[in-house]
Amino acid sequence: MVCRILSAVIMALFLATASAANAQERPTGNFDFYVLSLSWSPTFCAGNRGKDSPDQCATDKPFRFIVHGLWPQNERGYPEFCANTQPRRVPEDLGRAYFDIMPSMGLIGHQWRKHGSCSGLSQEAYLQTTREALNKIKLPADIATASGPLTFSAAAIEDKFLDANPGLRPESIAISCEGNRLEEVRICLAKDLSFRTCAEVDRKGCTINRVNVPPPAR
Repeated sequence: MVCRILSAVIMALFLATASAANAQERPTGNFDFYVLSLSWSPTFCAGNRGKDSPDQCATDKPFRFIVHGLWPQNERGYPEFCANTQPRRVPEDLGRAYFDIMPSMGLIGHQWRKHGSCSGLSQEAYLQTTREALNKIKLPADIATASGPLTFSAAAIEDKFLDANPGLRPESIAISCEGNRLEEVRICLAKDLSFRTCAEVDRKGCTINRVNVPPPAR
């Protein structure tokens, strides 16, 4: 029995060490395209996680679409938590300059460590590229400025983005739902931030017929 326990402990330590080594060897900047993830802030703020995010969810912060992240992506899967020469922590004076689109240091820091670290960019360049990616997108006005609850099908939300953004194709966008509420809109962009298709991302999108779009809390 003791030998079996010791063997199990040794094996667990070996696997943990191997996993850490593999993480350090993940190449940064080696990916196929970006996914710009736009989060519907009122859905996030209505959940338990929103209670711990006053910078985003206080009643005087009526955010609607915000940037969840700009994610390096491959045709299948994606890299994450890549080793690079940049610090893990994003300085607050750098992060706060992006609070209009990513309204908390917790969000910015996590996105940098998990996704930005794999972009091959510095922290400053990654955040600037995130802003440039958002600036490429025209948000549908009837959703982005809504003051009351709305309901659409997932397909209708996609269509609104397609109509507002010439060149964006149905295979380049996916809706994410949290239950029956709008969670995110994910748009695939080439490394030069032009629109491009992304079969795996599109295939995983929400397709329900009634997606509730809650308004900001007051």
